[in-house]
Amino acid sequence: MKWHTLAVHAGTESDPLTGAVMTPVYFTSTYAQEAPGVHKGYEYSRTHNPTRSALEAALAQLEGAKHGLAFASGLAATDAILRLLRPGDHVLVSRDLYGGTYRLMRKVFEPWGLSFDFVDTTDPAQVEEALRPQTKMIWIETPSNPLLRISPIAVLADIAHQSNAYLVVDNTFATPYLQAPLEMGADIVMHSATKYLGGHSDAVMGAIMLNKDEEAQRLRFFQNAVGAVPGPMDCFLVLRGIKTLPLRLQKHSENAQKIAEFLATHPKVSKVYYPGLVTHPQYLLAKQQMRLSGGMIAFEVKVSRVEELQNFWSALKVFLLAESLGGVESLINHPATMTHASIPEAERLALGITPGLLRLSVGIEDVDDLIADLKGALQRI
Repeated sequence: MKWHTLAVHAGTESDPLTGAVMTPVYFTSTYAQEAPGVHKGYEYSRTHNPTRSALEAALAQLEGAKHGLAFASGLAATDAILRLLRPGDHVLVSRDLYGGTYRLMRKVFEPWGLSFDFVDTTDPAQVEEALRPQTKMIWIETPSNPLLRISPIAVLADIAHQSNAYLVVDNTFATPYLQAPLEMGADIVMHSATKYLGGHSDAVMGAIMLNKDEEAQRLRFFQNAVGAVPGPMDCFLVLRGIKTLPLRLQKHSENAQKIAEFLATHPKVSKVYYPGLVTHPQYLLAKQQMRLSGGMIAFEVKVSRVEELQNFWSALKVFLLAESLGGVESLINHPATMTHASIPEAERLALGITPGLLRLSVGIEDVDDLIADLKGALQRI
């Protein structure tokens, strides 16, 4: 089944009771049983809910996986994956990654007994050098947040498997439409489904997709035992959002390419991070791994203090200053004070997350309006 057909039909069948084309929202917490333990597959909505079941089937189909699981947030999904490990285990992690993931690893799982090393996963040699006998997982974001670095999934999968470790890929920026990590050897794929999968900034959710039966069974146990599950309305919203995923990603990518090319020539911009530019250090790898370059851009403006951006923010009329990404509307983010504020300043600066770094989630508006908005705001710096 080709992608546009898959996106529309994945996980959904007409309702057997009414013939409804769209999966209904099952607002119920419990289900009648004919006798103790005799039921129609549903007992309690923390464990199973028909709307969530449809979404999880769709998630698995989109990612080409046997199993799909939905969680209350992307961080809840991350938490469940890390619970596959045991105290004393070691994890290698992309240096450039979402601040909430860094915070969860450092503040929750490190005290619990896991150890983490943050390395440049775009360089397989550095990953191999950082391996330990205790290494049980390699965790990568590709493209990474916020600097859009691209890590070689197939090469890192081989490295992980030679060490009897999992390769986990955060596929949030790329989505299953742009990138298929499981086909390249990854063991587990996770998403903040809040972002492109939902696509409309109206639901918070996480997702995990994988082929391994034993790990899927353990993750589903964590999902039920811990209870970090999404409600049926959020499941409905993400299931609906998935239906337009390829259409939206094509427009996001088309707009982002034009904006990145505009920014690359602007005198007040010192650097642009976008996989679709030939100046990107992993441009060829991105072409190999990804269908399109995506809707995320980071760029550096020529300022030394965040206060110098005050006139820039106030001049924006279309771009919204906000957390998150992946919706139909265009957003702009200041990583150092927003999404990555939980990373210590010295580490942020070493990564390249400076006071002048801005991150764009390019929406599906008319690209001429978006460029005009940025041009006018940049003139105010």
